[in-house]
Amino acid sequence: MGRPDPEEGQLPAPVKPPDGGWGWIVLFGCFVITGFSYAFPKAVSVYFKELMKDFHVGYSDTAWISSIMLAMLYGTGPVCSIMVNQFGCRPVMLIGGLLASAGMILASFTTNIIELYLTAGVLTGLGMALNFQPSLIMLGTYFDKRRPLANGLAAAGSPVFLSSLSPLGQVLLEKFGWRGGFLIMGGLLLNCCTCGAVMRPLDMGMKRKMGKAQDKYEAKEMLPIGGKSEEGISTTDGTKKAKKAKKKPKKGKKLLDFSIFSNRGFIIYTISKFILVLGLFVPPILLVNYAKDTGVPDTEAAFLLSIIGFIDIFARPACGMVAGLKWVRPHVAYLFSFSMLFNGLTDICSARASNYTGLVIFCVFFGISYGMVGALQFEVLMAIVGSQKFSSAIGLVLLIEAFAVLIGPPSAGRLVDALKNYEVIFYLAGSEVVLSALFLAVASYCCLNRGKKKEPPPENNPSAGGGSDTEEAESDVQEAEEHSSDNHQPAHSTDNTVVAANEEANHVAEEQSGEGGGCPAGDREVLARDGCSADQTVERDSF
Repeated sequence: MGRPDPEEGQLPAPVKPPDGGWGWIVLFGCFVITGFSYAFPKAVSVYFKELMKDFHVGYSDTAWISSIMLAMLYGTGPVCSIMVNQFGCRPVMLIGGLLASAGMILASFTTNIIELYLTAGVLTGLGMALNFQPSLIMLGTYFDKRRPLANGLAAAGSPVFLSSLSPLGQVLLEKFGWRGGFLIMGGLLLNCCTCGAVMRPLDMGMKRKMGKAQDKYEAKEMLPIGGKSEEGISTTDGTKKAKKAKKKPKKGKKLLDFSIFSNRGFIIYTISKFILVLGLFVPPILLVNYAKDTGVPDTEAAFLLSIIGFIDIFARPACGMVAGLKWVRPHVAYLFSFSMLFNGLTDICSARASNYTGLVIFCVFFGISYGMVGALQFEVLMAIVGSQKFSSAIGLVLLIEAFAVLIGPPSAGRLVDALKNYEVIFYLAGSEVVLSALFLAVASYCCLNRGKKKEPPPENNPSAGGGSDTEEAESDVQEAEEHSSDNHQPAHSTDNTVVAANEEANHVAEEQSGEGGGCPAGDREVLARDGCSADQTVERDSF
């Protein structure tokens, strides 16, 4: 009754997220994958000095390894979306884990910097991309009510792994050299395969089978008992399928759903994220060099990044808990806008920090705001597009962010070389982040909230795409009710006709019995077969 039939090219009804159970195992896997994806490109930088000596290259040449990893992580988003929609999350993650590990293992045998770009950069970066995006998709399918908290806990993997992988890399470099370190790092990346193996898809078959059984049960209850009940069931099923065939033509499975660009909320979010990424990563990249230029010792300057990471570990889960509150979650986009505004103002207000105490205060507030942004960015996207279209949405968003990643930090570095002034860079980066926050808040209020007030209530049209899972389920239920009400009216009229025919037949039978002393056996069989007995008439009338 209004349920899509997978045999007719329709997707089965999604299962309700359990918000727990095996979902906690999925959350842990997503925590590990997020940690590797964001922290690994930064942790590799501890090997750069040794690579410069062995390959006789400069720092900018070795820095391209991390840049290529990040570019692959962001730029291959649509490719990941297509593979997930075609093969599912678990197979894609298993392949991604093997590629990431193979890239680092092959990198330990390279003889020049170009081979490092292709192995550690392209191959490992692609493998981590094939793990990162499907893990977020699976997290969204297992959590609904607790999804903000789950996103915050998963995002905490980035600072935790960053604070662990960098010291581990330094120890491996001292004991085994950079080649041995790359080899062991490749072995660690095989844990991504373990995380992919636990990404068990939710069972969608049980609900579909229960729905079919319920349809048959309802059909048996609606039809009269007798030899025609099974025929009526088959007729009802045939009529239902014919009606669905008219209303819902067969649809092929979309590998990449571009219809999300018709969603105004998605457009606003994408523009805001592009502006945000232009300035978000600039301060932590330039912070250590900025502290050294102000006279801070090297060890204390490096400790500033540890402060940001430590604060970030607690800020992300805490922000996820706040975003999950009943009175906050409907306005999570404005909370995300506030976190961006907080981060931008922190950059602007700390631009003139000239001593170590001022830089420590900046790191504390930057860690809080940076953790809030990291915890909310994917939660807001899930809330805008829904779980069904999230796989396509995140791929397109990451592709657009890739251009901003390649524009923002390199442009800031060139400005530092030209101006020899970090203060202007902090002002510029903070202004970009503030602009993205204001754009998201104002555009969401003007284009979305006012639009909802002016637009009439939408009609229930199951054939129109783009709705959420709940809306589609409600439309199916309403269609089923209308279909059943349409079937009841002709059923009553048919019953009345049968009753009238039975009364007339009984009257004829009484006259025949009065004249001829009763019906012949053959006539009685005909009357019984045609439904002319008084008992069956009473039974139909009472039904």
